[in-house]
Amino acid sequence: MRAVDIIRRKRDGLALDDAEIEAFAHGVTAREWPDYQASALLMAICLRGMTPAETDCLTRAMVQSGERLDLSDIPGPKVDKHSTGGVGDKTSLILAPLAATCGVIVPKMSGRSLGHSGGTLDKLEAIPGFRVGLSLAEFRAALRKVGCALIGQTQEIAPADKILYALRDVTATVESIPLITASILSKKIAEGIEALVLDVKCGKGAFMKSPSDARALAEALVRTGNDNGVRTEVFLTAMDQPLGRAVGNALEVREAIATLRGEGPADLTELSVTLAARMVRLGGLVKDAASAEQAVRSALASGRGLEKFRAIVEQQGGDPRTLDDPSRLPRARDQLIVRAERMGYVGDIHAEQVGRATMMLGAGRDRVEDTIDPAVGAIILAHRGEEVRAGDGLVEVHYNADAKLAEALAMLRQAWAIAEEPPTPESIVIESLGT
Repeated sequence: MRAVDIIRRKRDGLALDDAEIEAFAHGVTAREWPDYQASALLMAICLRGMTPAETDCLTRAMVQSGERLDLSDIPGPKVDKHSTGGVGDKTSLILAPLAATCGVIVPKMSGRSLGHSGGTLDKLEAIPGFRVGLSLAEFRAALRKVGCALIGQTQEIAPADKILYALRDVTATVESIPLITASILSKKIAEGIEALVLDVKCGKGAFMKSPSDARALAEALVRTGNDNGVRTEVFLTAMDQPLGRAVGNALEVREAIATLRGEGPADLTELSVTLAARMVRLGGLVKDAASAEQAVRSALASGRGLEKFRAIVEQQGGDPRTLDDPSRLPRARDQLIVRAERMGYVGDIHAEQVGRATMMLGAGRDRVEDTIDPAVGAIILAHRGEEVRAGDGLVEVHYNADAKLAEALAMLRQAWAIAEEPPTPESIVIESLGT
């Protein structure tokens, strides 16, 4: 069947049948569909949507475009976590070693920068020598030896998704529930896990801006994951302001290390513990939620989580001395501080504007071929609810080039809203689904 006919059907709002969806996934993988036709169908899906049956079929077709791993020969429950992406979200670097310390096997395949949020792989590659491009044999060896591997997609795992993921990033088709669902779950199903914890972000800095859209995505993920034999649970979490204080790859690695030392920001620590505890519970390693949280907090307080991260870094070729001496991470040439213009309380920080500003500095990508600068980014000096005076620092900017600095600074100045009264405290976890 012709690509143009499939594109036309979806453009006109018609549901695609299994054969048409399978032809799309196969055509993308085999490179029989050029990028412009694949992009056209992505845009049609983004605008016209997909039925649950279409989404399920697309997910299966993307799994079947490559290999589905069998990890049954490695002892222990296989549980993964995935976030839909948020500004300053470095929880994977914290919760993966914590969950692994508690006995979970964490076969984590992650992505790169998508839109205004930094990717887990980009953060990990800020660690000198860290290899995210492991072969499947190396992936298995890492899981068997240290209980966790943090890698990018291999050529064998959901190759259709790898191609479409890059195209979505640069064609404004990221914010589509069917495409997000199929992208996330095709990788997760293919990597051989038994259970999955998902963190669906909601708010100004998320791809899903409204609670209704975030809930719709969460429901699609739970349904599609469970239909494919992976027990799936979802947390909806707030992403109106950056998570933690660091935004930018090397800066976020520093903050993740600090958190594993028990010195991290409260919001980042609490969310990391919550997600890791759910992974432990889904793995069947404890009897209830309270026991799972206790196990994770013990791993954090004792330093065993940090030592597990050290083992992961060393296993994947990274310099383990970085965990003791974060100055080994890339550092930006210059720093400057954006200051408050008046007295008051930080009522709001527009997370997406912060993310886009750091992307301008080089922390993210406008195009697939763009190179990430691991050193640049921002440190939040005044978070939501904190009192500031005129002249106090709001954000510390780390940069290496002046080309877009003025534009980035203007965006950062607009991101902070100073109010006369402190805002009402808000919980980072909005609700959970699938439990």
